Amino acid sequence: MKSKIVVFFIIGLSIYLIDIGFNSDENTKDIFISDQEITSLISAWKSQVGRNPTDDEISRIITNLIEEEILYREALILGLDREDRIIKRRLAQKITFLKQESLVSKPSNKDLMDFFITNKKNYYIQPTFTFKHYFFSAENNSEERSNNAFNKIIDSNETINADPFFLGKSFSDNSLDEISGNFGRQFTLNFNKIELNKWVGPYKSSFGHHIIFIVDSKPGYYPEITQVLNQVEVDLTSFNKEAAVSNYIDQIKSEYKVIINPNLKFDE
Repeated sequence: MKSKIVVFFIIGLSIYLIDIGFNSDENTKDIFISDQEITSLISAWKSQVGRNPTDDEISRIITNLIEEEILYREALILGLDREDRIIKRRLAQKITFLKQESLVSKPSNKDLMDFFITNKKNYYIQPTFTFKHYFFSAENNSEERSNNAFNKIIDSNETINADPFFLGKSFSDNSLDEISGNFGRQFTLNFNKIELNKWVGPYKSSFGHHIIFIVDSKPGYYPEITQVLNQVEVDLTSFNKEAAVSNYIDQIKSEYKVIINPNLKFDE
């Protein structure tokens, strides 16, 4: 392996050659590369490749960094950032992150409790249902077939010849949101009036018709904060970060004057 002296000689030579090509105003062309920046790049390289870089690879990492900085500055000189929506959005995101990360303090117990009480409805635990069903595809006359099958179950408890359902025949402890996601919102509304241990239906879903048998149900409830403390802390932290950005914008918004063409018309 080459000595570290050779590595820094290569780096120095790279900087010198680049400086010759671009140097016109030393006050605006100085490029300072911090130890932390180099260490961070090498660490990222190690994480991606899985080993320490060689001297040549370290040299290329630093040279690429220098060249990237030069191209970035030249792009700014040419004004290439001024009308680029992607660059504007990226810079807006970066200052948003900076303002959000400025909140270093952890929420107090009182803050968490106050937030939980104010937003208690968001932590409601929905009722759950354990059920099985017979499915009849909309592509194969589902309404008539499901009605005939339901009458057979009621009259003689016969075995039903139904269609396979892609999510299966039985569901355990599904919340109303889960049922809605699997079958559709309209289908979910029926669960508020279904009796246990009894075949009911047919009920229409996004895919056809179903005959349902609910084996068990558990009522919904509002939990104690200790049951959802981690989620409350995540939600409060997120709320505070959004508030920090909003407050920052409100503070500086008055410094800007927005001009929009009053005669602008949109295509209808």
